[in-house]
Amino acid sequence: MSDDWYYVHQLALLAGFKLIVLANRSGCEDEFLLELHDRLAKGLAAAIARVQSITALERQLASEPDEEGFAAFQVHGEEECFARFRINLLDDLEIDFDTYEYRVNDGEWHHALSADCYGVEISYPSLVDLTDDELGTLAPIVRAIRNEADIGISIARVVYD
Repeated sequence: MSDDWYYVHQLALLAGFKLIVLANRSGCEDEFLLELHDRLAKGLAAAIARVQSITALERQLASEPDEEGFAAFQVHGEEECFARFRINLLDDLEIDFDTYEYRVNDGEWHHALSADCYGVEISYPSLVDLTDDELGTLAPIVRAIRNEADIGISIARVVYD
């Protein structure tokens, strides 16, 4: 990043959001929402660890010569990983359109292609985002994290048609 303080800012932002999530969790009574709070806190902890790794590598670059360019290469790789970082709070759907298969939450692959005497049908499940009513007090926190920390957060459930 062009800003020398970008990752320090991200670290402070993510740590603050993690504290907000944990504080908000204490007032939650719904088991489902408690689980979502826990998963979000865990995801934020993973993002914090990634940013700490980047800042440690940057410190190493600043204090030690890097003739081979290995540390710079590591920093670049970590920055790319962080740019793609995403927190998945509920269901994950992976579809392989080449083989007509799908899997949910890294489970077993299932065939979406079926055939009978009436013809061939391809039926994939889909992801449906949870509503703000379903998320309760977690909804504005998730929006703030998405907007301010620029971290992707998925809160969707798999729906079979």
